[in-house]
Amino acid sequence: MKNFLLSGLLLLLLPLAACSPSTSETSTQSKTEIKPLVTGAIPDQDPQKLQRQYTKLAAYLEKQLGVPVEYKPVTDYAAAVTAFKVGDLDLVWFGGLTGVQAQLQVPGAEAIAQRDIDQKFHSVFIANKNSGLTQFKTINDLQQLRGYTFTFGSESSTSGRLMPQYFLQQAGIKLDEFKGEVGFSGDHDKTIKLVEAGTYNAGAVNEKVWLQRVKSKEVDLNKVQVIWRSPSYYDYHWVINPQVKQRYGDDFVQKVQTAFLKLDPKVPEQKEILDLLQADKFISTKNSNYTQIEAVGRQIGKIK
Repeated sequence: MKNFLLSGLLLLLLPLAACSPSTSETSTQSKTEIKPLVTGAIPDQDPQKLQRQYTKLAAYLEKQLGVPVEYKPVTDYAAAVTAFKVGDLDLVWFGGLTGVQAQLQVPGAEAIAQRDIDQKFHSVFIANKNSGLTQFKTINDLQQLRGYTFTFGSESSTSGRLMPQYFLQQAGIKLDEFKGEVGFSGDHDKTIKLVEAGTYNAGAVNEKVWLQRVKSKEVDLNKVQVIWRSPSYYDYHWVINPQVKQRYGDDFVQKVQTAFLKLDPKVPEQKEILDLLQADKFISTKNSNYTQIEAVGRQIGKIK
């Protein structure tokens, strides 16, 4: 009789056991329930190039941080700032100007990391060789650009608009002294192509993008050349939204910063990421490093 009752009890329990999730299933479910860390970047280059580099970086961060990480592209510089402000992006690769704009609009936002090259960044002025413009020796030589057509990159680009316009002002050049309206190409790659094609006589671009495109032979040096290299300034950096502390813990910002600082060129997978980001390594940074950018932004009306 006892055996009969035990057998019946086992038969009743079997369906319940079959319906219970396994330990591995439970852990998988809990992991997928964690809201992902959403990263973004200002669209300063060709979108396909950005997709490749930031998708690889997201995979690295996911492994280091133990939370899902996604890369979400944006349409333009202003959209990156807005998405950060409303909380759609948690961690964004900003230029100097957009980074300052984001910090001012989101109390508690922190600049946490930049490439080693970003503490002394440069713009270059390029010219179509048929324009007759030759290399400038000093900032005052920028006055020779009067009467020529000229294009910046994005209106909110630090290296493609903000600092170049500042240097032009230092040389005494006003934007209405160029021939026709000044252009805004949208990104550095487009600026290079427009000047190369002769659509504009000259333009200003991110030096690192220029050097990378020259290295990959995407620029026809028979048609376009560098005529001036700017003084250095602080530029690109990662800014993190304070909302991540509520989601992942008070020490999460430090964990993200550490993950960037740990990128090692001796590790092949990490070297690929650094190469795509045009960096030898990442270093720490802080909001106060961008006071010059904020001052220039206010001077030309990009920050109010």
